[in-house]
Amino acid sequence: MKVKVISRATDEFTRERSQDLQRVFRNFDPTLRPQEKAVEYVRALTAAKKEKMFARPFVGAMDGHVDAVSCMAKNPNHLKGIFSGSMDGDIRLWDIASRRTVRQFPGHQGAVRGLTASTDGCILVSCGSDCTVRLWSVPTATGMDLDNSSDDSTKPLAVYVWKNAFWAVDHQWDGDLFATAGAQVDIWNHNRSQPVNSFEWGKDTGISVRFNPGEPNILATSASANLLLVLEAPCPSDRSITIYDLRMSTPLRKIIMRVVLATWKLPFQQFEQCLETKTNSISWNPMEPMNFTAANEDCNCYSYDCRKLDEAKCVHKDHVSAVMDIDYSPTGREFVTGSYDRTVRIFQYNGGHSREIYHTKRMQRVFAVKFSCDASYVISGSDDTNLRLWKARASEQLGVLLPRERKSHEYQEAVMNRYKHLPEVKRIARYRHLPKPIYKAGVLRRIMTEAERKKQDRRKAHSAPGSMPNRSIRKQRIIKEIE
Repeated sequence: MKVKVISRATDEFTRERSQDLQRVFRNFDPTLRPQEKAVEYVRALTAAKKEKMFARPFVGAMDGHVDAVSCMAKNPNHLKGIFSGSMDGDIRLWDIASRRTVRQFPGHQGAVRGLTASTDGCILVSCGSDCTVRLWSVPTATGMDLDNSSDDSTKPLAVYVWKNAFWAVDHQWDGDLFATAGAQVDIWNHNRSQPVNSFEWGKDTGISVRFNPGEPNILATSASANLLLVLEAPCPSDRSITIYDLRMSTPLRKIIMRVVLATWKLPFQQFEQCLETKTNSISWNPMEPMNFTAANEDCNCYSYDCRKLDEAKCVHKDHVSAVMDIDYSPTGREFVTGSYDRTVRIFQYNGGHSREIYHTKRMQRVFAVKFSCDASYVISGSDDTNLRLWKARASEQLGVLLPRERKSHEYQEAVMNRYKHLPEVKRIARYRHLPKPIYKAGVLRRIMTEAERKKQDRRKAHSAPGSMPNRSIRKQRIIKEIE
């Protein structure tokens, strides 16, 4: 004979504090709650509205530069440290927590075009338009709390003078080598005043260089060329992204981007302009080292697999002007971009449209963006000489959360994710306020894109069958791949 007995332990019902709620056992049988989905839908709707109400992404501004911020670099050895360089040659180390300058590195006579830190975070490498590469000693985490800017620590450890101006620099993720981009790609060692290796493919100027996080000997560069041409001069078509391997004497592969011609006439001259399709910056996905994303001058970002460069994996749209810089989150699930249209956007790594847009009235053209090392914040550097600190999640609550608060946030996020496909929740979650110039430029861009699509459809309808094959947007900007 079976006997069912209700047994309850005292420990399960004893509260630790008098403020704690009494523990209640619930029967989750769906037949007992016929309105459960309706209640969850209302909760999802409320959570979406609360997310918009509490969206306060801007944390603060860090001012100190007297000219436009041109580049930034993270300190891999210190969570709160970030470097910035400006167009007047000033380099600063910032403490993000206190939003103040910890140290200045004077020395460059022109614009600072590139900054990078060594793997151990002890050496900072800078390059600029004054044709010099400078190595600096970085203060330790304990030394950041002290202001030692007056001693000899602000003097560079080494100064390497070269024959051409530099546009970018990047350090190996694991090693003592760093690469500079300019008239050619040069590989340097900390202890050598001359490049240990040089690569050149074509005659274009390199404007971006990035080492692969998974394979330290692989790097990618982007190049550009002159744009304005008069009369019938040939148009340069080499807007390329090239992949190099330091273990080989020649580059691995290269893709050439398409150049669009626009022609117009003046009373005495005829001009042709090559519309920009160059790549301004490159960032590798730290969690999927075979993939990288390129920030392009045509307002889009293109994600590629370095093993198959004849087609982009994803095209990320939404910007209305040139994308100037890009940086991946340490999680590899999203990246941040800064644009000439004075906005900062955050994209999912496989999303075609941005999930977040940040802007302020005073922020001008954004030239540099970085994710913090813990993926909690975004730092942007713009033309108005300021660095700005943003939350990666606009409505995220700062500070220490109690376990009950954390569980509540997790539940609200799960409910929103479950009902995100419904019209009301989707409409509220997708809405973003845009400045009027950005909104009008976006509408105009969509009109132009639709007009171009209709034009191509008419051309195809009045052409011989098969003479104009369809090309997806992932292949439209790529002319060919060279190995």
